[in-house]
Amino acid sequence: MAGIEIERKYVIRMPSIEKLMAECGFASSAITQIYLNSGAGVTHRVRKREFSDGVRYYETRKTRIDKMSAVEDEREISGEEYAQLSKNIKMGTGPITKTRYTFLSRGKLIEIDVYPEWKNTCILETELTDREEEVKLPDYIEIIKEVTGCFEYSNASMARSFPKELSIK
Repeated sequence: MAGIEIERKYVIRMPSIEKLMAECGFASSAITQIYLNSGAGVTHRVRKREFSDGVRYYETRKTRIDKMSAVEDEREISGEEYAQLSKNIKMGTGPITKTRYTFLSRGKLIEIDVYPEWKNTCILETELTDREEEVKLPDYIEIIKEVTGCFEYSNASMARSFPKELSIK
């Protein structure tokens, strides 16, 4: 189903997993994401998402509108489709693995992606209803840098070359 996604993205200090677990609506999943060959201006990927109660697979196409928004078309697929599509991995890229923690905060879905390549920081994303909306994060979330629209911090770029972890002051 296609829709416009407006999101903000931040590099944050690694939060306490215990704090995340205490949040209402908290969930975690292990994600493997593979970027596929696609036309200009389109990002095409497949994702395997492992939850405590099973595995789900997705195929997603994103067409960037601007640095903050994209048209996203995502559908759930079978494990067989995932395996077949994964064979079309984009040259020069590798799979991305991460653990995703999700929870609701002030009515907004917060997604925190923890990558094995980083020890002290991770990525937080939240979707907005409009581009002027103010982002209000829980007090225990420490923003190191906003990276909305920074190609280096897109998962498609990370599949080519993972950025060096930012230092924390």
